[in-house]
Amino acid sequence: MSLHEYSIKELSELLNRKEMSAHELVEKSFHRIAEVDKDVQAFLTLDEENAYARAKELDNGTKNDHPLFAIPNGIKDNIVTKGVKTTCASQMLHNFNDPLYDATVINKLSNAKSIMTGKLNMDEFAMGSSTENSSYHLTRNPWNLNHVPGGSSGGSAAAVAAGEVVFSLGSDTGGSIRQPAAFCGIVGLKPTYGLVSRHGLVAFASSLDQIGPMTQTVADNAHVLEVIAGYDENDAMSKKMDAQKYTDALIGDVKGLKVAVPKEFLSEGVSTEVKASVQQALKVYESLGAEIEEVSLPHVTYADAVYYLIASAEASANLARFDGVRYGVRNQSTDDMIEMYKLSRSEGFGEEVKRRIMIGTFALSAEFHDDYFEKAQKVRTLIKNDFERVFEKYDVIIGPTTPTPAFEIGEKTDDLLTLYMRDMLTVPVNLAGLPGISIPCGFSEHGLPIGMQIIGKHFDERTVYRVAHAFEQATEYHKKHPAIGGAAK
Repeated sequence: MSLHEYSIKELSELLNRKEMSAHELVEKSFHRIAEVDKDVQAFLTLDEENAYARAKELDNGTKNDHPLFAIPNGIKDNIVTKGVKTTCASQMLHNFNDPLYDATVINKLSNAKSIMTGKLNMDEFAMGSSTENSSYHLTRNPWNLNHVPGGSSGGSAAAVAAGEVVFSLGSDTGGSIRQPAAFCGIVGLKPTYGLVSRHGLVAFASSLDQIGPMTQTVADNAHVLEVIAGYDENDAMSKKMDAQKYTDALIGDVKGLKVAVPKEFLSEGVSTEVKASVQQALKVYESLGAEIEEVSLPHVTYADAVYYLIASAEASANLARFDGVRYGVRNQSTDDMIEMYKLSRSEGFGEEVKRRIMIGTFALSAEFHDDYFEKAQKVRTLIKNDFERVFEKYDVIIGPTTPTPAFEIGEKTDDLLTLYMRDMLTVPVNLAGLPGISIPCGFSEHGLPIGMQIIGKHFDERTVYRVAHAFEQATEYHKKHPAIGGAAK
């Protein structure tokens, strides 16, 4: 059976009343995985033994007074987990069977008594928008198995959409939580940079990376963020601030809130059906009493170019450690050290990762640093300033999450420029360090989900959740689920 039927609150109540045990709940999750994951292929590694052992421990005496007691989760495979293989979907780390420590977010989930079922597929080292760059296998969109689930957190989105887990964690460097959430018809939040610790996240681009929750509903998403957010001395960019009760913001009321709609987010490149769904959603907000106005973010048209220069440059630096000596698999065919480095990296990394490392190394070279990397950083500041000007007057910014619904597997593999441009609506949020959430707002003519993005001020996730929840409660999109495994609704 699917876990679509339950919210975190409903499961907590069933567990409290002893109408369901932790063992039974974990069993439901693994039964669902066995039922549908042969088709979806969201998981890279299952952790059944530890999951059932944890459930037994919870059933044998731990008080159900923890926020995520016995709730099954799945974790993107670039978040390290002690004793459980962490590969980043790369052959470079195919033998990284025990990272020796848990990421901070994993410790927080463990303290909240959530139960991890396994590690989820992704684009290799989080570089991609479709999960087609995994070096292990394709993950498929539960709404249509011939379509991609998005990326790079494609496995995290697909597992939730297919009802295999109640929630998952993904990471978002340029849209890697929000884009797959939109493609799979679920809720995905990229928190403000610095709100959730990145300690234990294998770095792609350190000034952009952010871990966030992926769920069926806005309320569940807020519930998970309450657990994983907070200061961590192990993350130099972690923000010291008071704990927030995000679920208290879910009041269903947006009357008087000012919503900005950038004209650039509904311009050329965005499909007609995506525009129509978002425009219809804006009418819902108007009916709820929100004030809608068009604005301009003039520099976001440069965001893709800026993003790929900065992200690739930071990736080049971060992935230098994977050389077969300090980290990663080592080629054993030569005694020459330089040749060993070359062979280990060329064999361990996939084509997309090598492509971005080369772009980044070029941008950081002495000859081209000022013309490319430094100039990109200056334009990044202009993009950030555009958002700040809009937020002087408006509470949130709303637009599509992606230009189109999910595309077919293999459709874009030979058209990398078009594939990169599909991040044009999400990367500005990472460049500015802002929070952004994707929620379902419609369906294409072929029955694929369409996502709407709500962007907030720095550390104002409460307003983002408030606005997202109000739309969710006024519509039925979140109640629809894919037909895979006989779980259609």
